Amino acid sequence: MKKYRILVIEDETDIRDLIALHLGREGHEVSSCSDGREGLQALKNESFDLVIVDWMLPEKSGLEVIREIRKNLSHEKLGILMVTAKGANSDLILGLESGADDYLIKPFELSVLMARARAILRRTEKKNSLLELGPLKIDENSHEAHLHEKQISLTPYEFKLLATLVQNKGRVLTRDRLIEEVQGSGVAVVERAIDTHVFGLRKKLGECADLIETVRGVGYRVTSKA
Repeated sequence: MKKYRILVIEDETDIRDLIALHLGREGHEVSSCSDGREGLQALKNESFDLVIVDWMLPEKSGLEVIREIRKNLSHEKLGILMVTAKGANSDLILGLESGADDYLIKPFELSVLMARARAILRRTEKKNSLLELGPLKIDENSHEAHLHEKQISLTPYEFKLLATLVQNKGRVLTRDRLIEEVQGSGVAVVERAIDTHVFGLRKKLGECADLIETVRGVGYRVTSKA
């Protein structure tokens, strides 16, 4: 199963910890917080694939959080699952019309929440299958990359490395993080192997090689230069 980055915004500690525990068991990278303001700050600092958010939160309600997310174009493809004790049809309609992809009423079976989360992630993965950065286009479904409309011949490793960097545009990724994302956890790989793959990738990018920037002593990032 593909690993995703998920944010859980829930003020009830037991529920928050239980959701995070089960998501973690499926291999996902989970962050959590207990109020709406903290949740929005986390979204500013990091990128996520899915947000699971309660409606009744301190500081900012879940409804306000969703509306703020949907105002931000950089979060346009972010999946949102709202969980709440508010079960009236009017509440459900309001939650969905505010931008939630799905709405789950408390108390709920954990297996149902996990199934709803997986369904949203499948939909958002399809929406996110095409990555673009200036003249560079990456189609994760067909496993093809094009530069100035011309296909680049990449190895599977190079393709995954490039896609990972573009998905995290502007963020510095350490060599360890890149190894984990590209190769998978628990695989012993020499850090400098990443440098070799980046070198090969830059050669294939030609005039756009400087899209991949070296951050000395840390790792690499893709810049927003086009």
